[in-house]
Amino acid sequence: MPAEMKIYTWKGKDPKRKKNFKGEMEATDERMVENYCKKRGLENYVVKEKPKDFLADIAFLQPKVLSKDIMVWCRQFSTMIDAGLPIIQCLDILSSQQENPTFKKVLKDVKTTVEEGNTLAEALKKYPDQYDDLFCNMIAAGEAGGILDTILRRLSEHMEKAAKLKAKVKSAMMYPIITIVVAFVVVTVILVFVIPVFQEMFSSLGGELPALTQMVVNASEFAKSNMHFILVGMGVGGFAFKKFYGTEKGHALVDDWMLLLPVMGMLIRKIAVAKFTRTMGTMLQSGVSILDALDIVAKTAGNKTVEATIYDVREGIAEGRTMADPLGESGVFPSMVCQMISVGEATGALDVMLEKIADFYDDEVDEAVDGMTEMIEPMMMVFLGGMIGTLVVAMYLPIFSMAGAV
Repeated sequence: MPAEMKIYTWKGKDPKRKKNFKGEMEATDERMVENYCKKRGLENYVVKEKPKDFLADIAFLQPKVLSKDIMVWCRQFSTMIDAGLPIIQCLDILSSQQENPTFKKVLKDVKTTVEEGNTLAEALKKYPDQYDDLFCNMIAAGEAGGILDTILRRLSEHMEKAAKLKAKVKSAMMYPIITIVVAFVVVTVILVFVIPVFQEMFSSLGGELPALTQMVVNASEFAKSNMHFILVGMGVGGFAFKKFYGTEKGHALVDDWMLLLPVMGMLIRKIAVAKFTRTMGTMLQSGVSILDALDIVAKTAGNKTVEATIYDVREGIAEGRTMADPLGESGVFPSMVCQMISVGEATGALDVMLEKIADFYDDEVDEAVDGMTEMIEPMMMVFLGGMIGTLVVAMYLPIFSMAGAV
Protein backbone atom coordinates (compact mmCIF):
# COMPACT_ATOMS: atom_id res chain seq x y z
CA MET A 1 0.00 0.00 0.00
CA PRO A 2 1.58 3.37 -1.04
CA ALA A 3 2.43 5.90 1.68
CA GLU A 4 -0.04 8.73 2.25
CA MET A 5 0.92 11.96 0.51
CA LYS A 6 1.00 15.12 2.61
CA ILE A 7 1.56 18.78 1.82
CA TYR A 8 4.72 20.40 3.23
CA THR A 9 5.87 24.01 3.22
CA TRP A 10 9.52 24.82 2.69
CA LYS A 11 11.72 27.93 2.70
CA GLY A 12 15.43 28.48 2.30
CA LYS A 13 18.16 30.77 0.96
CA ASP A 14 19.94 30.45 -2.39
CA PRO A 15 23.58 31.55 -1.68
CA LYS A 16 24.41 32.07 -5.35
CA ARG A 17 21.43 34.32 -6.15
CA LYS A 18 21.31 35.74 -2.59
CA LYS A 19 17.55 35.36 -2.44
CA ASN A 20 15.08 33.64 -0.14
CA PHE A 21 12.65 31.15 -1.70
CA LYS A 22 9.59 29.36 -0.33
CA GLY A 23 6.90 27.06 -1.62
CA GLU A 24 4.71 24.01 -1.06
CA MET A 25 5.28 20.40 -2.07
CA GLU A 26 3.29 17.19 -1.88
CA ALA A 27 5.43 14.36 -0.48
CA THR A 28 5.31 11.23 1.67
CA ASP A 29 7.60 12.67 4.37
CA GLU A 30 9.85 15.63 5.28
CA ARG A 31 13.00 13.88 4.01
CA MET A 32 11.70 13.97 0.43
CA VAL A 33 11.17 17.73 0.70
CA GLU A 34 14.62 18.20 2.29
CA ASN A 35 16.22 16.32 -0.62
CA TYR A 36 14.36 18.63 -3.01
CA CYS A 37 15.77 21.68 -1.18
CA LYS A 38 19.29 20.20 -1.33
CA LYS A 39 19.01 19.63 -5.09
CA ARG A 40 18.03 23.29 -5.53
CA GLY A 41 21.17 24.27 -3.62
CA LEU A 42 19.29 25.97 -0.77
CA GLU A 43 20.85 26.65 2.63
CA ASN A 44 19.25 27.03 6.07
CA TYR A 45 16.08 25.47 4.70
CA VAL A 46 13.11 24.79 6.96
CA VAL A 47 10.49 22.13 6.16
CA LYS A 48 7.15 21.87 7.96
CA GLU A 49 3.96 19.93 7.41
CA LYS A 50 1.20 22.29 6.33
CA PRO A 51 -1.57 22.45 8.96
CA LYS A 52 -4.91 21.03 7.85
CA ASP A 53 -7.60 23.51 6.90
CA PHE A 54 -10.73 22.39 8.80
CA LEU A 55 -12.95 24.52 6.54
CA ALA A 56 -11.78 22.59 3.45
CA ASP A 57 -14.41 19.88 4.05
CA ILE A 58 -17.31 22.39 4.04
CA ALA A 59 -18.33 22.50 0.36
CA PHE A 60 -20.31 25.76 0.28
CA LEU A 61 -17.37 27.70 1.81
CA GLN A 62 -15.01 26.65 -0.99
CA PRO A 63 -14.47 28.83 -4.08
CA LYS A 64 -16.24 27.76 -7.26
CA VAL A 65 -14.41 26.60 -10.38
CA LEU A 66 -15.06 29.34 -12.95
CA SER A 67 -15.20 28.84 -16.71
CA LYS A 68 -12.13 31.08 -16.89
CA ASP A 69 -10.19 28.53 -14.79
CA ILE A 70 -11.19 25.76 -17.23
CA MET A 71 -10.21 27.89 -20.25
CA VAL A 72 -6.74 28.64 -18.87
CA TRP A 73 -6.32 24.97 -17.92
CA CYS A 74 -7.23 23.91 -21.48
CA ARG A 75 -4.70 26.31 -23.00
CA GLN A 76 -1.89 25.19 -20.71
CA PHE A 77 -2.75 21.50 -21.09
CA SER A 78 -2.81 21.82 -24.89
CA THR A 79 0.61 23.51 -24.93
CA MET A 80 2.16 20.85 -22.69
CA ILE A 81 0.80 17.95 -24.75
CA ASP A 82 1.95 19.66 -27.95
CA ALA A 83 5.43 19.87 -26.38
CA GLY A 84 5.41 16.06 -25.93
CA LEU A 85 4.77 15.77 -22.17
CA PRO A 86 2.80 12.70 -20.97
CA ILE A 87 -0.79 13.32 -19.80
CA ILE A 88 -0.11 12.31 -16.17
CA GLN A 89 2.88 14.65 -15.95
CA CYS A 90 0.78 17.47 -17.42
CA LEU A 91 -1.96 16.87 -14.85
CA ASP A 92 0.61 16.76 -12.05
CA ILE A 93 2.16 20.08 -13.08
CA LEU A 94 -1.21 21.79 -13.64
CA SER A 95 -2.62 20.61 -10.30
CA SER A 96 0.47 21.76 -8.39
CA GLN A 97 0.30 25.22 -10.02
CA GLN A 98 -3.46 25.65 -9.48
CA GLU A 99 -4.33 28.34 -6.91
CA ASN A 100 -8.06 27.56 -6.67
CA PRO A 101 -8.25 24.88 -3.92
CA THR A 102 -11.49 23.39 -5.29
CA PHE A 103 -10.05 23.03 -8.79
CA LYS A 104 -6.75 21.77 -7.37
CA LYS A 105 -8.62 18.98 -5.58
CA VAL A 106 -10.48 18.07 -8.78
CA LEU A 107 -7.28 17.93 -10.85
CA LYS A 108 -5.50 15.76 -8.29
CA ASP A 109 -8.36 13.25 -8.35
CA VAL A 110 -8.43 13.32 -12.17
CA LYS A 111 -4.69 12.56 -12.19
CA THR A 112 -5.19 9.66 -9.74
CA THR A 113 -8.06 8.25 -11.85
CA VAL A 114 -5.91 8.37 -15.02
CA GLU A 115 -3.01 6.70 -13.18
CA GLU A 116 -5.39 3.84 -12.31
CA GLY A 117 -5.77 3.09 -16.03
CA ASN A 118 -8.86 5.11 -16.97
CA THR A 119 -9.03 7.48 -19.91
CA LEU A 120 -8.94 11.25 -19.37
CA ALA A 121 -12.55 11.53 -20.57
CA GLU A 122 -13.67 8.94 -18.00
CA ALA A 123 -11.81 10.80 -15.25
CA LEU A 124 -13.39 14.14 -16.20
CA LYS A 125 -16.92 12.66 -16.28
CA LYS A 126 -16.70 12.31 -12.48
CA TYR A 127 -17.02 16.12 -12.28
CA PRO A 128 -20.05 17.17 -14.39
CA ASP A 129 -20.20 20.59 -12.70
CA GLN A 130 -16.79 21.44 -14.17
CA TYR A 131 -16.76 19.27 -17.31
CA ASP A 132 -20.10 18.86 -19.12
CA ASP A 133 -21.09 16.24 -21.71
CA LEU A 134 -19.81 18.38 -24.58
CA PHE A 135 -16.38 18.70 -22.96
CA CYS A 136 -16.04 15.00 -22.08
CA ASN A 137 -17.20 13.77 -25.50
CA MET A 138 -14.76 16.03 -27.30
CA ILE A 139 -11.93 14.88 -25.02
CA ALA A 140 -12.89 11.25 -25.77
CA ALA A 141 -12.81 11.99 -29.51
CA GLY A 142 -9.41 13.69 -29.10
CA GLU A 143 -7.97 10.71 -27.23
CA ALA A 144 -9.32 8.27 -29.83
CA GLY A 145 -7.95 10.32 -32.74
CA GLY A 146 -4.63 11.22 -31.14
CA ILE A 147 -5.35 14.94 -31.42
CA LEU A 148 -5.94 15.81 -27.76
CA ASP A 149 -3.85 19.00 -27.95
CA THR A 150 -5.97 20.26 -30.88
CA ILE A 151 -9.22 19.37 -29.11
CA LEU A 152 -8.16 21.18 -25.94
CA ARG A 153 -7.30 24.27 -27.97
CA ARG A 154 -10.68 24.14 -29.74
CA LEU A 155 -12.47 23.71 -26.43
CA SER A 156 -10.71 26.75 -25.01
CA GLU A 157 -11.64 28.84 -28.05
CA HIS A 158 -15.24 27.57 -27.91
CA MET A 159 -15.55 28.45 -24.23
CA GLU A 160 -14.07 31.92 -24.79
CA LYS A 161 -16.61 32.70 -27.52
CA ALA A 162 -19.47 31.28 -25.44
CA ALA A 163 -18.38 33.40 -22.46
CA LYS A 164 -18.28 36.54 -24.61
CA LEU A 165 -21.79 35.82 -25.91
CA LYS A 166 -23.10 35.28 -22.38
CA ALA A 167 -21.45 38.50 -21.15
CA LYS A 168 -23.04 40.53 -23.96
CA VAL A 169 -26.53 39.26 -23.14
CA LYS A 170 -26.02 39.88 -19.41
CA SER A 171 -24.88 43.46 -20.02
CA ALA A 172 -27.90 44.10 -22.24
CA MET A 173 -30.33 42.84 -19.58
CA MET A 174 -28.64 44.55 -16.63
CA TYR A 175 -29.79 48.10 -17.48
CA PRO A 176 -33.57 47.46 -17.63
CA ILE A 177 -33.46 45.24 -14.52
CA ILE A 178 -31.60 47.89 -12.48
CA THR A 179 -33.96 50.60 -13.78
CA ILE A 180 -37.09 48.63 -12.82
CA VAL A 181 -35.72 47.88 -9.33
CA VAL A 182 -34.79 51.54 -8.78
CA ALA A 183 -38.24 52.64 -10.02
CA PHE A 184 -39.96 50.21 -7.64
CA VAL A 185 -37.88 51.39 -4.65
CA VAL A 186 -38.36 55.10 -5.44
CA VAL A 187 -42.13 54.78 -5.99
CA THR A 188 -42.50 52.71 -2.80
CA VAL A 189 -40.61 55.31 -0.73
CA ILE A 190 -42.74 58.13 -2.17
CA LEU A 191 -46.02 56.28 -1.58
CA VAL A 192 -45.19 55.12 1.96
CA PHE A 193 -43.23 58.08 3.38
CA VAL A 194 -43.65 61.24 1.24
CA ILE A 195 -47.31 61.26 0.19
CA PRO A 196 -48.70 60.78 3.75
CA VAL A 197 -47.03 64.10 4.68
CA PHE A 198 -48.84 65.86 1.82
CA GLN A 199 -52.04 64.02 2.73
CA GLU A 200 -52.00 65.47 6.27
CA MET A 201 -51.47 68.94 4.83
CA PHE A 202 -54.38 68.54 2.37
CA SER A 203 -56.65 67.23 5.17
CA SER A 204 -55.99 70.32 7.30
CA LEU A 205 -56.87 72.60 4.37
CA GLY A 206 -60.15 70.80 3.65
CA GLY A 207 -61.92 70.71 0.32
CA GLU A 208 -62.13 68.06 -2.39
CA LEU A 209 -58.91 66.79 -3.93
CA PRO A 210 -58.38 66.55 -7.72
CA ALA A 211 -59.06 63.09 -9.16
CA LEU A 212 -55.37 62.32 -9.89
CA THR A 213 -54.32 63.39 -6.39
CA GLN A 214 -57.09 61.31 -4.81
CA MET A 215 -55.96 58.24 -6.80
CA VAL A 216 -52.38 58.67 -5.59
CA VAL A 217 -53.53 59.20 -1.98
CA ASN A 218 -55.64 56.02 -2.19
CA ALA A 219 -52.65 54.14 -3.61
CA SER A 220 -50.48 55.46 -0.77
CA GLU A 221 -52.98 54.37 1.89
CA PHE A 222 -53.26 50.93 0.31
CA ALA A 223 -49.47 50.53 0.07
CA LYS A 224 -48.89 51.73 3.63
CA SER A 225 -51.51 49.46 5.22
CA ASN A 226 -50.84 46.40 3.03
CA MET A 227 -47.08 46.56 2.45
CA HIS A 228 -46.46 43.27 4.28
CA PHE A 229 -49.13 41.57 2.15
CA ILE A 230 -47.61 43.04 -1.03
CA LEU A 231 -44.11 41.81 -0.15
CA VAL A 232 -45.41 38.36 0.83
CA GLY A 233 -47.46 38.25 -2.39
CA MET A 234 -44.38 39.11 -4.47
CA GLY A 235 -42.38 36.41 -2.69
CA VAL A 236 -45.11 33.80 -3.16
CA GLY A 237 -45.55 34.83 -6.79
CA GLY A 238 -41.82 34.50 -7.44
CA PHE A 239 -41.70 31.12 -5.71
CA ALA A 240 -44.76 29.89 -7.63
CA PHE A 241 -43.25 30.99 -10.94
CA LYS A 242 -39.98 29.26 -10.09
CA LYS A 243 -41.83 26.04 -9.27
CA PHE A 244 -43.92 26.30 -12.45
CA TYR A 245 -40.81 26.97 -14.55
CA GLY A 246 -39.17 23.96 -12.89
CA THR A 247 -41.79 21.63 -14.37
CA GLU A 248 -41.33 20.22 -17.87
CA LYS A 249 -44.58 21.75 -19.19
CA GLY A 250 -44.04 25.11 -17.48
CA HIS A 251 -40.46 25.37 -18.76
CA ALA A 252 -41.62 24.64 -22.31
CA LEU A 253 -44.50 27.15 -22.15
CA VAL A 254 -42.33 30.00 -20.81
CA ASP A 255 -39.53 29.30 -23.31
CA ASP A 256 -42.03 29.22 -26.17
CA TRP A 257 -43.53 32.51 -24.97
CA MET A 258 -40.05 34.08 -24.74
CA LEU A 259 -39.46 33.37 -28.44
CA LEU A 260 -42.66 35.29 -29.30
CA LEU A 261 -41.63 38.52 -27.53
CA PRO A 262 -41.24 41.49 -29.97
CA VAL A 263 -37.55 42.38 -29.46
CA MET A 264 -36.26 39.87 -26.94
CA GLY A 265 -37.67 36.93 -28.94
CA MET A 266 -35.56 37.77 -32.00
CA LEU A 267 -32.46 38.15 -29.82
CA ILE A 268 -33.10 34.75 -28.18
CA ARG A 269 -33.44 33.15 -31.64
CA LYS A 270 -30.15 34.64 -32.82
CA ILE A 271 -28.39 33.50 -29.64
CA ALA A 272 -29.85 29.99 -30.11
CA VAL A 273 -28.61 29.85 -33.73
CA ALA A 274 -25.14 31.11 -32.77
CA LYS A 275 -24.86 28.62 -29.91
CA PHE A 276 -26.21 25.67 -31.93
CA THR A 277 -24.00 26.22 -34.98
CA ARG A 278 -20.86 27.01 -32.95
CA THR A 279 -21.20 23.92 -30.75
CA MET A 280 -22.15 21.60 -33.62
CA GLY A 281 -19.32 22.86 -35.80
CA THR A 282 -16.76 22.43 -33.02
CA MET A 283 -17.92 18.89 -32.20
CA LEU A 284 -18.06 17.73 -35.84
CA GLN A 285 -14.57 19.12 -36.49
CA SER A 286 -13.37 17.20 -33.43
CA GLY A 287 -14.66 13.87 -34.75
CA VAL A 288 -17.81 13.46 -32.63
CA SER A 289 -20.56 11.66 -34.56
CA ILE A 290 -23.46 13.84 -35.74
CA LEU A 291 -26.09 11.93 -33.68
CA ASP A 292 -24.02 12.19 -30.47
CA ALA A 293 -23.30 15.86 -31.21
CA LEU A 294 -27.01 16.65 -31.69
CA ASP A 295 -27.89 14.85 -28.46
CA ILE A 296 -25.35 16.91 -26.50
CA VAL A 297 -26.25 20.20 -28.20
CA ALA A 298 -29.95 19.62 -27.43
CA LYS A 299 -29.19 19.18 -23.71
CA THR A 300 -27.20 22.43 -23.63
CA ALA A 301 -29.61 24.48 -25.78
CA GLY A 302 -30.96 26.47 -22.81
CA ASN A 303 -34.43 26.77 -24.39
CA LYS A 304 -36.98 23.92 -24.40
CA THR A 305 -38.44 24.91 -27.78
CA VAL A 306 -34.99 24.90 -29.40
CA GLU A 307 -34.17 21.65 -27.56
CA ALA A 308 -37.28 19.96 -28.97
CA THR A 309 -36.37 21.16 -32.47
CA ILE A 310 -32.86 19.71 -32.21
CA TYR A 311 -34.22 16.36 -31.01
CA ASP A 312 -36.58 16.36 -34.02
CA VAL A 313 -33.56 16.95 -36.25
CA ARG A 314 -31.75 14.05 -34.58
CA GLU A 315 -34.71 11.72 -35.15
CA GLY A 316 -34.91 12.86 -38.78
CA ILE A 317 -31.22 12.12 -39.41
CA ALA A 318 -31.60 8.71 -37.74
CA GLU A 319 -34.40 8.04 -40.26
CA GLY A 320 -32.19 9.05 -43.19
CA ARG A 321 -33.23 12.69 -43.65
CA THR A 322 -30.91 15.68 -43.90
CA MET A 323 -30.35 18.18 -41.07
CA ALA A 324 -31.69 21.15 -43.05
CA ASP A 325 -35.22 19.79 -43.67
CA PRO A 326 -36.36 19.34 -40.03
CA LEU A 327 -34.71 22.64 -39.08
CA GLY A 328 -36.68 24.43 -41.80
CA GLU A 329 -39.95 22.79 -40.75
CA SER A 330 -39.53 23.87 -37.12
CA GLY A 331 -39.96 27.58 -37.80
CA VAL A 332 -37.40 28.35 -35.07
CA PHE A 333 -34.33 28.63 -37.29
CA PRO A 334 -34.24 31.24 -40.11
CA SER A 335 -34.51 29.99 -43.69
CA MET A 336 -31.07 31.40 -44.54
CA VAL A 337 -29.48 29.20 -41.86
CA CYS A 338 -31.31 26.12 -43.17
CA GLN A 339 -30.20 26.86 -46.75
CA MET A 340 -26.56 27.29 -45.72
CA ILE A 341 -26.67 24.02 -43.74
CA SER A 342 -28.19 22.32 -46.78
CA VAL A 343 -25.28 23.57 -48.93
CA GLY A 344 -22.80 22.36 -46.28
CA GLU A 345 -24.38 18.90 -46.28
CA ALA A 346 -24.37 18.73 -50.10
CA THR A 347 -20.69 19.73 -50.34
CA GLY A 348 -19.50 17.58 -47.43
CA ALA A 349 -18.28 20.64 -45.51
CA LEU A 350 -21.02 20.90 -42.88
CA ASP A 351 -18.60 21.64 -40.03
CA VAL A 352 -17.01 24.55 -41.94
CA MET A 353 -20.42 25.94 -42.93
CA LEU A 354 -21.62 25.76 -39.32
CA GLU A 355 -18.57 27.74 -38.18
CA LYS A 356 -19.28 30.42 -40.81
CA ILE A 357 -22.93 30.66 -39.70
CA ALA A 358 -21.78 30.95 -36.07
CA ASP A 359 -19.37 33.79 -36.94
CA PHE A 360 -22.14 35.60 -38.83
CA TYR A 361 -24.67 35.22 -36.00
CA ASP A 362 -22.13 36.30 -33.39
CA ASP A 363 -22.03 39.63 -35.24
CA GLU A 364 -25.83 39.59 -35.51
CA VAL A 365 -26.12 39.12 -31.73
CA ASP A 366 -23.69 42.03 -31.19
CA GLU A 367 -25.83 44.31 -33.37
CA ALA A 368 -29.07 43.10 -31.76
CA VAL A 369 -27.73 43.68 -28.23
CA ASP A 370 -26.45 47.17 -29.14
CA GLY A 371 -29.77 48.01 -30.82
CA MET A 372 -31.80 46.73 -27.89
CA THR A 373 -29.66 48.68 -25.42
CA GLU A 374 -30.09 51.88 -27.44
CA MET A 375 -33.86 51.33 -27.60
CA ILE A 376 -34.36 50.26 -23.97
CA GLU A 377 -32.40 53.17 -22.47
CA PRO A 378 -34.79 55.98 -23.56
CA MET A 379 -37.82 53.75 -22.89
CA MET A 380 -36.68 53.14 -19.33
CA MET A 381 -35.98 56.84 -18.82
CA VAL A 382 -39.47 57.73 -20.06
CA PHE A 383 -40.99 54.98 -17.89
CA LEU A 384 -39.14 56.06 -14.72
CA GLY A 385 -39.60 59.78 -15.37
CA GLY A 386 -43.28 59.32 -16.21
CA MET A 387 -44.03 57.41 -12.99
CA ILE A 388 -42.23 59.82 -10.68
CA GLY A 389 -43.45 62.86 -12.64
CA THR A 390 -47.06 61.71 -12.30
CA LEU A 391 -46.70 61.37 -8.52
CA VAL A 392 -45.09 64.81 -8.23
CA VAL A 393 -47.78 66.49 -10.37
CA ALA A 394 -50.53 64.74 -8.40
CA MET A 395 -49.16 66.14 -5.14
CA TYR A 396 -48.88 69.70 -6.44
CA LEU A 397 -52.26 69.86 -8.20
CA PRO A 398 -54.15 70.88 -5.02
CA ILE A 399 -51.59 73.62 -4.39
CA PHE A 400 -52.04 74.91 -7.95
CA SER A 401 -55.84 74.78 -7.50
CA MET A 402 -55.65 76.81 -4.28
CA ALA A 403 -53.29 79.32 -5.90
CA GLY A 404 -55.74 79.72 -8.80
CA ALA A 405 -58.64 80.24 -6.39
CA VAL A 406 -56.73 82.95 -4.52
